Amino acid sequence: MRSHSYGDILSGARKRKVPEVPAEPGLVVEDPASGFCGALVRLEHGNAVLEDRHGKHRVFPLGPAAFLVEGKPVTLVPARAPQPERAASTRSASGSVHVDGLRARVARDSRIWVEGKHDAELVERIWGHDLRVEGVVVEPLDGVDELAAAIAEFGTGPGRRLGVLVDHLVPGSKESRVVEAITDENVLITGHPYVDIWEAVKPDVLGIDAWPRIPMGTEWKRGVCDALGWGEPYEGWQRVLGGVSSFRDVETPLIGAVERLIDFVTEPGA
Repeated sequence: MRSHSYGDILSGARKRKVPEVPAEPGLVVEDPASGFCGALVRLEHGNAVLEDRHGKHRVFPLGPAAFLVEGKPVTLVPARAPQPERAASTRSASGSVHVDGLRARVARDSRIWVEGKHDAELVERIWGHDLRVEGVVVEPLDGVDELAAAIAEFGTGPGRRLGVLVDHLVPGSKESRVVEAITDENVLITGHPYVDIWEAVKPDVLGIDAWPRIPMGTEWKRGVCDALGWGEPYEGWQRVLGGVSSFRDVETPLIGAVERLIDFVTEPGA
């Protein structure tokens, strides 16, 4: 009787089936072993790539009941109707709709200014398609120390706006004091908190755990290249730029800052 009873219990347990959940990008799952919780980025080579709220990626093997969704075990399976690879080409590096057969429009009088050559190259790498669609030219400055004078020389006005992207725009910084002095309604200044545009690139896409801390008084790019063994700064920059293929490879504050500038200089009447 007892043996028969146990058999019924075990038989019932075997009949319980862990639900299968389509592995849709953006699905939030948890790895029960480590407690890591994140949004599903993609499946690759029998693994799931997850991204947490800080933008950190980790890879976990797929398998029966390998993950939790809302606290319950699930088995991730490929989505039934994955987006065709060809459809990926309909999105630009910034995530916007790609315009096929684009002929760049005549440049607007409005401009976007960035602090230097590297800033301009990174913006072009991600938002270049959008800028050509809108006819917006990005021009590098040599820092922002003389920003007020440069704006006056440019001559802003209705239909002639300036958007300015500033590095290290944090309270109390030299950059914040320069920006506070600009009151022109035809100028929008946005920025990011990173010391240099390099630091706005996510470390994991470059194969490093984090950007090194550079002592005060040491030129930041030189210090980074020395700490990471990247050679000269121009060699380091090629490594950084080469690691970026889309907006997913850079930090959110930079994305928001650039998008706001593009919107500002392309508003109707701007």
